Formats: sequence, C-alpha cells, structure tokens
Amino acid sequence: MNHEFARCFTKDLDSLAKELALCDEDTLLWQVPPGIANSIGNLTQHLIGNLNHFIGATLGETGYVRNRDTEFSNRYFSKVELISELEKTSKMLEKVLGSLTQEQLDKSYPYETFGYSMTTNHMIAKLASHLGYHLGQINYLRRIISGGN
Repeated sequence: MNHEFARCFTKDLDSLAKELALCDEDTLLWQVPPGIANSIGNLTQHLIGNLNHFIGATLGETGYVRNRDTEFSNRYFSKVELISELEKTSKMLEKVLGSLTQEQLDKSYPYETFGYSMTTNHMIAKLASHLGYHLGQINYLRRIISGGN
C-alpha cells in the first residue's frame, strides 16, 4: 500500500509542478483575485510544508521544521525554487513511504491532528486527498486568472 501512496503523491506533485510551469511568476503565481483567500504560490508553499511536516518530519524523522503561518503570508520561494522543492518533497515521500512497514501503517499516527485518533495509513490517505483538493484549486485558479485552459 505504501508503494501505491508514493505513486499517488508523485503523480500529483508532478501535476502541480506542471501547473506552476504555466504560471508567470510576477502575475499569475502570486495573484489573489477578489473572493479568493490564497495565491497559487502560497497554496504550493502550504502543500510543501504540509507533506514535509506530516510525513517527512513525523514519520521519516527528517528534521523538517514547519512554519505554517508563513506558508500563507510570505513569498519565500521563487517559481523555480517551488518546482525544485516539489521535486525534493516527491523524493522524500518515496523514501519515507517506501520504508514504512505494514505494521507501522496499521499503528496509530503519532498525533491527533484532526482531534481524533487514526492509523498512519488513514492519515496518509487524508494527506493524499488534501494534496488532490489543493491541486484542483490551483488548476481552477490558474485558468480563472489567465482566462485560458
């Protein structure tokens, strides 16, 4: 199962990098239209932080330290750096998820992030769903702002 999770994350992170490649850094990447809370760049920073925290640091003990607030309030990566960070995140996911045993997947996730206990397997599924949710938002946001496909 962890191999399937890694494939799912890798595919979606690759799709996200392709979305970013279609964005102009000075306009599309950081623009926040009226009625929208976050830019494509900030959502991407959020996804990088989310996966590196909940999988990298928590399950893989990578030492990653997350600052969730700045994911939404700052521009701390350029477009090129965002794409590079997505690639690094993808490699981290392959390594960490590939190292997990079925016993580890069946154990309780170390934190009750959503206010209730769940298995590590369940938490990874939630994180994959979260990535897909924001990937869809980013795709629509890019198309709305650019007026194109």
